[in-house]
Amino acid sequence: MIPKFFDLSSTTINKILMHRFFSFLLFISFFATAVAQSNGVPVFPAKDLSIQWETVQNDYQNKPVSLNAVTIINNSSIEFPGKGWKMYFNSARLITPAAVTGNARIDLMNGDLFRLTPAVDFPSLKPGDSVRIEFVAEEPVVNITDGPEGLYLVWDAMPDKGFSTGTFTIHPFKPNYKGLITTSIIYDQNKNIRDIPAEQLTKIFPTPVSYQETPGYFDLINTVRLISDERFMKEKEGLIKTLESLLGNKIITNASGNSISLEYKDGLPSEAYELEVKSNSIVIRASGSAGLFYGIQSLKTLVPPAAWSKANKSIQIPSVLVKDEPRFGYRAFMLDVGRNFQPKKEVLKLLDVMALYKLNVFHFHLTEDEGWRLELPSLPELTEVGSNRGHTLDSKSFLPPSHGSGPDIAKNPGSGYYNRADFIEILRYANDRHILVLPEIETPGHARAAIKSMNARYERLMKAGRKEDAGHYLLYDPGDQSKYSSNQYWNDNIMDPSLPSTYNFIETVISDIVNIYKEAGVPLKSLHFGGDEVPDHVWEKSPAYLSLKASHPEIQSTSDLWYYFYGRVNQLVKAKGLYLSGWEEMGLRKTKLDGNYMYLPNPDFESEHLQTEVWNNTLGGGNEDLAYKLANGGYKVVLTCVTNLYFDMAYYKSFDEPGYYWGAFTDIDKPFSFIPFDYFKNSNIDRDGLPLNRNIFIGKQRLTDYGKSNIIGLQSAVWGENIKSEERLEYMLLPRLLGFAERAWARDPEWATIRDTSLSKLQYEDSWSSFLNIVGKREFPMLDYYLGGFGYRIPKPGLNFENGHYAANIQFPGLVIRYTLDGKDPDAKSNMYKDPVTENGKVIKLRAFDSRGRGGAISNSSP
Repeated sequence: MIPKFFDLSSTTINKILMHRFFSFLLFISFFATAVAQSNGVPVFPAKDLSIQWETVQNDYQNKPVSLNAVTIINNSSIEFPGKGWKMYFNSARLITPAAVTGNARIDLMNGDLFRLTPAVDFPSLKPGDSVRIEFVAEEPVVNITDGPEGLYLVWDAMPDKGFSTGTFTIHPFKPNYKGLITTSIIYDQNKNIRDIPAEQLTKIFPTPVSYQETPGYFDLINTVRLISDERFMKEKEGLIKTLESLLGNKIITNASGNSISLEYKDGLPSEAYELEVKSNSIVIRASGSAGLFYGIQSLKTLVPPAAWSKANKSIQIPSVLVKDEPRFGYRAFMLDVGRNFQPKKEVLKLLDVMALYKLNVFHFHLTEDEGWRLELPSLPELTEVGSNRGHTLDSKSFLPPSHGSGPDIAKNPGSGYYNRADFIEILRYANDRHILVLPEIETPGHARAAIKSMNARYERLMKAGRKEDAGHYLLYDPGDQSKYSSNQYWNDNIMDPSLPSTYNFIETVISDIVNIYKEAGVPLKSLHFGGDEVPDHVWEKSPAYLSLKASHPEIQSTSDLWYYFYGRVNQLVKAKGLYLSGWEEMGLRKTKLDGNYMYLPNPDFESEHLQTEVWNNTLGGGNEDLAYKLANGGYKVVLTCVTNLYFDMAYYKSFDEPGYYWGAFTDIDKPFSFIPFDYFKNSNIDRDGLPLNRNIFIGKQRLTDYGKSNIIGLQSAVWGENIKSEERLEYMLLPRLLGFAERAWARDPEWATIRDTSLSKLQYEDSWSSFLNIVGKREFPMLDYYLGGFGYRIPKPGLNFENGHYAANIQFPGLVIRYTLDGKDPDAKSNMYKDPVTENGKVIKLRAFDSRGRGGAISNSSP
């Protein structure tokens, strides 16, 4: 007989079995979780979290700050826990630690890396659920670059591994701030631009000194004869490649055919050339290979733009007579690859477009806090450690994420370097195009990648018992308790000039770079050793500094370390037969006037003829005349003015326009309108895009005639913080580089020197229209196909509503505007805009297209 409690119904038995089954599943799940975590695999897939960022309000609580929100959405089929994790991200804006919503805390780790920690009551998220975290950023939001980026998850159980989250969405924001650029403002800016017939345009760019069109054409076919002076054989080879690309055939010389001659002419300046095109001959004359090369570049821009889109049996080249030479001998472009890396193929492509527009110096910004990009044989840790970014909080094996690079070393634009062979290829490629490569090694600031790399070397050698060798290249004093924060919020990124090992490091870097240039067989004239943005309070508690101060009576404060450091660096550079280049701070002495800090040219270095590159002329910042002070004081100055020549700045003030704007907004008019010897004259917009109070120029130094002789050239620049791809680089660089090329090469225009302001304005508008037509109708169609094509920025159309009609215009005549009325975005097949469109209650969308059918940003009539 079975006892009563064993007399179970089938239903009860099933319940017991199901309970035991689910208990078993829970056990298996717990066991699997433990195994998964022990194997470094998280239970919850971070990719199933989507993140949204929105700006809620500027001027929050009547303060110059912004209220923002991040929303985390669980797209997974399993629950996301409310604890046991932290989320990291990068932001260029400081953030108040306590979240307004009270459900999280956001802490600055170092540089631009922040950590979001959930509060104890942070909710777990079931599938489909979301949570909103509101926080205060310590500046108003202007554009999409102001937001967080590169979010990733770190589980508390696996603190050394980061997992990227899923899709990141930016909500549109319509800020109410002064200086906002709207489509109606764009229309108003464009309305005075004349549409000039293509046949009336100068057909060589940049504008030559002397240009005359003559009747007839030269008929270019593949049987053309090429005749060259033996001095120009390399240039001849390059010309043959270009002609064969245009014609789609090998050049087969015909003794009786039309000819292209590359001739030597004594007496011309080294970069000057003459170009004569007749119906039966093309002749380029120069006294040197650089001048001859520039004559060939002019011939390229003389070719009808459509010829670059496909192979041609013949090409008609208009007859011209040209005499030309550059205004400035130093025409530079600086590329920062330290913040975000650019692959070698893009650097080579960049060198080609520099050559096309006759720029001759490539300032290669190779090192930064966030990355070291050049392999040096004597110091392999510089690239083993300093070239990679990924999730780390100690920077012992690689550097932390910056600028949204994320947690994975191999999958982000923050990792990468040029090995010795890569760099030699770049050097030779540039040299073949008459471009000098100026390498920059940032010192003593912006040096975190170098510092952490040498720390790794130190630890490796100490473990091996090689104490003396370990400290040979150390760049910081381990006992230094100084507290500082750089402009980019780093607290450990400054080399210590008091350490002898710092100069061991610099001397070795110099020697390795010199040897690479020798192996490449290309000239090296100068080394750039940075010198900008060293913060206050650095070195104050460095034992090495206190020891050096005790033995060197000329060092009374940490400010004096500056002159000590660059004095020694200068001697190391001079010992290699080179001259020292650096940013403006290198040539300045910090002093006080009425209790306030100010800078003056340092007289100690004036006789050394150091080359200073001056960026700081921020309007309203107080240093508007700094470049002119240095030039008047005897320093050789390269104008790299942030107001006009920084191409990582946003084109204009609009939420959807990417780029920084701390120094200025720089559309193509900024480099084009730049007056090197008097940039005060036509500065009329401040860094916020608002009308400028010209009283800021009262008492500022003007450039003397002696000072003019020390302005050796101009330099444009792209810093890499928000340049995460080749596409973004080309968008930010072009077409602004063309405005810069015109100002660096062409003669000083009359509108820049004439005193009559009304006449100057009229002349400028006429010159501006011609330039925009040349770019839109000649250079853009060429760049669409030259070397596979460039992704230059296509501007947004202007849009104006008046008398029941929508009228549109574009900055560059030659671009095609297309529109839709059905709510869809315009594409290359949409209706072409020709005349104003009647308002019919529908939303009109407009978009400009290049000759390839590639579209730019969209303008629309919706509120």
